[in-house]
Amino acid sequence: MITEPLLSNPKGGIRALFFIIANEALERLASFGLSTNMIMYLTREYGMDAASGAQILFLYSAAGNFMPIIGAFLADTYVGRYPMIGFGCITSLLGMVLLWLTTIIPEARVPSCAQFSNKCDNDATTPQLLFLYFCLGLMSMGAGGIRSCSLAFGADQLRKSDSLKYAGILESFFSWYYVISSASVFISMTCLVYIQDALGWKVGFGVPVVLMILSTLSFFLASPIYVKPKAKANWLVGFARVLVASFRKRRIELCSQNPDELYHHRKGSAVVVPSERIRFLNRACVIKNPEEDLMPDGRASDPWCLCTVDQVEELKALITVIPIWSTGMLVSVNVCQNSFLLLQASTMNRHITSKFEIPAGSFYAFLLLSSTIWIALYDRVIIPLASKIRGKPTRLRLKQKIGLGILVSAVSMAVLAIIERVRRETAIREEISDNPDAAMHMSAMWLLPFYFLLGFSEAMNGVGQNEFFYTELPKSMSSVASNLFSIGLSAASLVASFIVSVVRGFISGENQESWVSSNINKGHYDYYYWLLATLGFATFIYYLACSKAYGPCKGGQGGIAGDVREGFIVSAVRDFTSYGLCRKVEEGLDRRLILNHDERKE
Repeated sequence: MITEPLLSNPKGGIRALFFIIANEALERLASFGLSTNMIMYLTREYGMDAASGAQILFLYSAAGNFMPIIGAFLADTYVGRYPMIGFGCITSLLGMVLLWLTTIIPEARVPSCAQFSNKCDNDATTPQLLFLYFCLGLMSMGAGGIRSCSLAFGADQLRKSDSLKYAGILESFFSWYYVISSASVFISMTCLVYIQDALGWKVGFGVPVVLMILSTLSFFLASPIYVKPKAKANWLVGFARVLVASFRKRRIELCSQNPDELYHHRKGSAVVVPSERIRFLNRACVIKNPEEDLMPDGRASDPWCLCTVDQVEELKALITVIPIWSTGMLVSVNVCQNSFLLLQASTMNRHITSKFEIPAGSFYAFLLLSSTIWIALYDRVIIPLASKIRGKPTRLRLKQKIGLGILVSAVSMAVLAIIERVRRETAIREEISDNPDAAMHMSAMWLLPFYFLLGFSEAMNGVGQNEFFYTELPKSMSSVASNLFSIGLSAASLVASFIVSVVRGFISGENQESWVSSNINKGHYDYYYWLLATLGFATFIYYLACSKAYGPCKGGQGGIAGDVREGFIVSAVRDFTSYGLCRKVEEGLDRRLILNHDERKE
């Protein structure tokens, strides 16, 4: 628990953190409460087929995962964190209000689509669709503004005079931030989805609007007490300078055997000579004429023509981890299948008691629970037990964790294909294949083995990738490392949309149902899942090649030390829900790693 007295300074401090956490938690509760059950709204109220609705949600997810990257860049470079969060609050609220109006205004939806009906006789018009896309776009932009800066803005409120005390308070802030954020996601997947199913779309979409109003008020009410740092240069600008400088100096001949070659490096930097890998980038830090290229204080006269060795090596480090990063995308593609899984669960028996039925949209919460349980078991049970049996500290290596996660992800899709085949055959046997709304006598709990395996995959691959990025990239690039997983989620949503487009376009016709047909009983979702499983096994082989080409991990085979892994556990809970949208604070994590390193040395 955070226990720091209020600061003598009237701005910042613990009191400001409560408003920032409340803003983030309520925004997540509102936005995920809308998106979790959105596939049902698109198919019931807009007359979309399952594939079209899923593609829209894939693109919405991609935008939601990528917008925080843009928001972080704009906040760090131009506008600052406070204005960016304020912009996000207003924009997200506007998008939610407009989306709520589509449930009230009949002209905003297909007229023949009635409330609680699963069938529409007509298609949505172009203006109706454009208005829907506009609402979703505003919500994505708003989420990007809030989630890109909320965590970093919270850290800005804490004083840094006592580094040890600061690191401890920051650690507590991280923990409570992620716990509350994860709890918000879980509540949205259960309570808000239940409200939508029980009370309809008007109330179900109206509740998130009220929550977003409270989120906005909680942020702006504390405006007078916030510490509001100004914008500063961003790491993305540094990467761009290296690329531009290396291109502008492309005619320079590089010679690794030339001892007289001068390189520009930061004062006090331990790296004064660039490495030989990706050598063409070395031109960016070569000093051609010291009198023209350098100012009297040692800085580059033109930073777009001369960069430091550190900047060059940072970009090289990012490039070398990209192949490993790309292997995690298909795991995220499997996580993105929530829309189709919701359709499956809606046709199955979801009753816990004779009077209580689990909403179909709430089944995705089992993935969050499974991931959390596996992370806790691995960290607190499996590793201590294995270490006790072997008589020495034992942990899976980073590459082993990532590879195991990819392999189990492919296995989980194979299991889901088998479950779907059984479900489809049951529908045919019960003679309800022509009625996709009919409930069959097959328990939805059959889906739990899939969530159990996919949760294990996320616990291994997600945590492994996050550890890999933080361990292998320089400390100065911790903000880059914290954004790589979110970029992967965004790319995965686009890949998922592309796969659905190919499947629907290649396997469909007048006399043949598409694999991803709106009538899930006549389609062949089992074939679609087998395709994803095959791609998963192919990705595993690709990963083995990338892992071998990368070589040994520079940060050690075991990854990050155990005393900081709890931060990744909490972070992973957020990322495993496929909503890895917030940045970690690079300054705080750097201090934490330094302190832990110093403690181990002592």
